[in-house]
Amino acid sequence: MLELVKKNIHMNRWKGYATSQITLDDDFIVPDSMDDVDQIILSSGDITIDSVKVQTERVMVRGKLDFMNLFRGAEGGLQTLSGNINFEEPINVPGLDEKDYVQLGWDLEDLNTGLINSRKLSVKSIVSLKVKVETASDINAAVEVDTGGTAIDVPMVETLRRNLDVASIALRHKDTFRIKDTVTLSGNKPNIDHILWTEMKLRGVSLRPMDGKMMLDGEQLVFVIYQGEGEGAPIQWVEESIPFSGELSVPDMTEDMVPLVTVHIIHKDIEAKPDADGEMREMDMDSVLELDMKLYKEENMELLSDIYSTNRELTLQTEEALFDKILTKNMSRCKVVEKISLDQADRILQICHSEGTVKIDDTEIKEDGLHVEGVLELRILYMTSDDAQPIQSTVEDIPFHFLIEAPGINEQTVCQLNPGLEQLSAVMMGGGTVEVKATISLDLLALQPIRERIITNALESPMDLNNLQKLPGIVGYIVQPEDSLWNIAKKFHTTIDTIIATNGLTDKSVRPGDRLILVKELA
Repeated sequence: MLELVKKNIHMNRWKGYATSQITLDDDFIVPDSMDDVDQIILSSGDITIDSVKVQTERVMVRGKLDFMNLFRGAEGGLQTLSGNINFEEPINVPGLDEKDYVQLGWDLEDLNTGLINSRKLSVKSIVSLKVKVETASDINAAVEVDTGGTAIDVPMVETLRRNLDVASIALRHKDTFRIKDTVTLSGNKPNIDHILWTEMKLRGVSLRPMDGKMMLDGEQLVFVIYQGEGEGAPIQWVEESIPFSGELSVPDMTEDMVPLVTVHIIHKDIEAKPDADGEMREMDMDSVLELDMKLYKEENMELLSDIYSTNRELTLQTEEALFDKILTKNMSRCKVVEKISLDQADRILQICHSEGTVKIDDTEIKEDGLHVEGVLELRILYMTSDDAQPIQSTVEDIPFHFLIEAPGINEQTVCQLNPGLEQLSAVMMGGGTVEVKATISLDLLALQPIRERIITNALESPMDLNNLQKLPGIVGYIVQPEDSLWNIAKKFHTTIDTIIATNGLTDKSVRPGDRLILVKELA
């Protein structure tokens, strides 16, 4: 009795994409404990996703916009007003099933804070939500033949095999990594009266899978504006780069897996505290990173391409299967150098901080790779000579384009791209010009779908002796251009080994025009 030995291959098929833009708009009353608002100096916001619920043909996303505004009060001092706007957004995804895997990405496209009056602010923003859907697909492909039975009735089977490189998702894992550190003021800085503004950004995060763990390292940029201690003390700022490294336990991870990981800061807090002398000269920094890990495993598989028997009739059942192959895993770096002119250049004393966000506008697959177009959204904070407006900021968009090399890429290639910012500097030049230098990281994982016909079943029946007797016992044959030893042996009811032995061949290759003696195998 002939049976096929099959291997289950767990694949994830890309099922679809969906995007949604939502506008958040709300008004906020300035608390009685704060001064009247004279001018808004800085605004920033972060999106926090609370839940993603997969339903039939739609995804329900719940989250909030956390915003912070630094403003100059009517009395001349700086104060901070923060708050949040909750949202719940259904995103229609045709064909989505509750068992599908959904990956959500988001961008804060725009954030504007306006003055309605001195006691009321208007906060508006546009949030883009991007849904990517994958569905599980299990493929059972024949990899071996088990003939079984006794020596009398064992089918005499010939097999043709082929090797295939297959990439499948081996592991999905979400985890968090905590960073805690203490920032100490330098000797030329006054003590902290109270903190006005905080920012935390990631730079140069790298991840490396190891057996049983994920290694990570990078830098966290911390920027703080604070009010100095004492009457008439000037506004101060501190900027520190805090390196971090560590590992996350992931028991099923192996070193040879190919990672695609997104990293977000989901919690951040900076609090002033006294030092050993009791003076407010230290700040405790606490942040939590969320890592959404997807790891692929490459495997070289040997599949059965064809089967026939010299003493049985075999009817093969086949179907077309779609496999993934890793076309490229490419970490590219795009250098950006730009000179921009600032308004009020004659009043700028110095640049005290710059931060940027990478936004991808478009990607296009071409013969030589993936063309990426986007902008570096740059915000520059600077000190001015105007005592009434000592801190000002400006936002500039710097376009960039880059080619990520990916040989063999085509319209069927599935590209997964994670952008990041590794380095950024903004230096004041002469004439009110600022020179901006940045390094943008573009982490690309490109999967190439491959269609392959696989054997799913083989039906066995007794050999038709009448048809067998019609075949000549021995025949001379001239090899044709489309021939291989396999199809010649199958057609003339013999085996490759018999053809090689009969004709004194040294290997399994033949050329058009070769003359062969073919001897029929007896059932």
